[in-house]
Amino acid sequence: MFLTISTTGTPERPATDLGFLLHKHPDKAQAFSTSYGKAHVVYPEASVERCTAALLLEVDAVALVRRGKGKGRGGAPDAALAQYVNDRPYAASSLLAVALSSVFSSAMKGTCQAKPDLPARPLPLRVEVPALPARGGADLVRALFEPLGWTVGAEPVALDTEFPEWGDSRYVSLVLEGEQRLADALRHLYVLLPVLDDAKHYWVSSDEVDKLLRAGEGWLPEHPEQKLITSRYLSRRWSLTRQAMERLELVRLAETDDSAVEEIDNAVDEQTDTEEKPVPLAVQRRDAIVGALKATDAARVLDLGCGQGQLVQELLKDTRFTEIVGVDVSMRALTIASRRLKLERMGERQSERVKLVQGSLAYTDKRLKGYDAAVLSEVIEHLDLPRLPALEYAVFGSARPRTVIVTTPNVEYNVRWETLPAGHVRHGDHRFEWTREEFRGWAGTVAERHGYDVQFVPVGPDDPEVGPPTQMAVFTVSTQNTKDQSTKDQSTKDQSTKDQSTKDQSTKDQSTKDQSTKDRNAKDQNTKEEKAA
Repeated sequence: MFLTISTTGTPERPATDLGFLLHKHPDKAQAFSTSYGKAHVVYPEASVERCTAALLLEVDAVALVRRGKGKGRGGAPDAALAQYVNDRPYAASSLLAVALSSVFSSAMKGTCQAKPDLPARPLPLRVEVPALPARGGADLVRALFEPLGWTVGAEPVALDTEFPEWGDSRYVSLVLEGEQRLADALRHLYVLLPVLDDAKHYWVSSDEVDKLLRAGEGWLPEHPEQKLITSRYLSRRWSLTRQAMERLELVRLAETDDSAVEEIDNAVDEQTDTEEKPVPLAVQRRDAIVGALKATDAARVLDLGCGQGQLVQELLKDTRFTEIVGVDVSMRALTIASRRLKLERMGERQSERVKLVQGSLAYTDKRLKGYDAAVLSEVIEHLDLPRLPALEYAVFGSARPRTVIVTTPNVEYNVRWETLPAGHVRHGDHRFEWTREEFRGWAGTVAERHGYDVQFVPVGPDDPEVGPPTQMAVFTVSTQNTKDQSTKDQSTKDQSTKDQSTKDQSTKDQSTKDQSTKDRNAKDQNTKEEKAA
């Protein structure tokens, strides 16, 4: 993907001031990591009379395909058109828009520390995008940019120059010229590139409304194509579009009345606003774990890989959990957990309920036996795959609690986070992250091997296409396995009773025999004494 921004200047106002505005030195070639590849900034020309900055986005097409499943991030229909060979990586789209906002963030905000008065000055700008997808053709391109003061050149790109009878593609070669502040020009491109493409490479959530209003400040409320821009930018999600339109109308009314938005939108006192804030995923995960433990009536709980003790702290709030043991291999983590829990200042009754011990989950530990439940929250992904069987046996084979709860990231959901770079896991220490199918396969095998039943519970928003951000498996000892164990215990008890009965009978018979012998001896002795007399 390729875009250039050019300007002209004079000795009094050199064109190289563009470098100050973009915060990128004209004498350097710079590279920046983005969500789907690497962005390069270079200056093909930089003189007093003319300066051109070029943004080249080098897209990782393999990651684009592998991470794009269905709609959403990387999931536009064309992204999977021909898997690894298609035109999408080379056409301007929301990928380029996100790169613009990332690489030129200070320029978009209109800040320049070196020359503070420069951002407010209109410049003679020329913007060129050689390949721009435009669902609506050149007419729509002009309808979007001309009301903003641009002179628009939009030449359709032929499907194949060797076969002109095939007609034009849906791409245009775009040239924009006009006197604009650089910040305004970048914000126009940031909003309108994905609007023309009518697709985004990431999941559109409610925070996109705020992004649209920030980038559209000063021009979007009065734009004649406001409704189309809003709808396409928000991926035609009606609830978000309606929310954005209502807020834009409020801005328009405020400008008409020459008032601040807050003065018009004053029906609700901010201090008494009861709108709920989004619950962090870590909190949702802990709530799900505590709920699952309550459902199993567990009282004595192991937190395996307890880290800094957040779950232990949550469990201590509920008196039904009479014994909570946090286990971690890291002594530093246990020290932090101890400080978090304030163990040194904890009352005697409360301190009797909690214990922190150091231990490795790769080895069997007799201290872990006999508990009602064990929790492995965001633990297994920190182990190398060859070490998982050792953890499996230590927990399910040796310790063998009645219930085991395992949570781990769902790698399919990663596409919903725009800021997560392509091919990266959520945490630098994660050795792997599983899809829902991979996690279910592993959990099913473990359950079958060790005599457990397993159920799967989504944690966080359950996206209809990529599932929840966290997947949770709840293992419980199989009812058949419990029945077999009960039968075995009863059989052992019956055999013990039988053995005891046999032993008692033998003892009784021996006692009777001994008494008979004693009586006979006494009789013989009496007979002997009578004869002697």
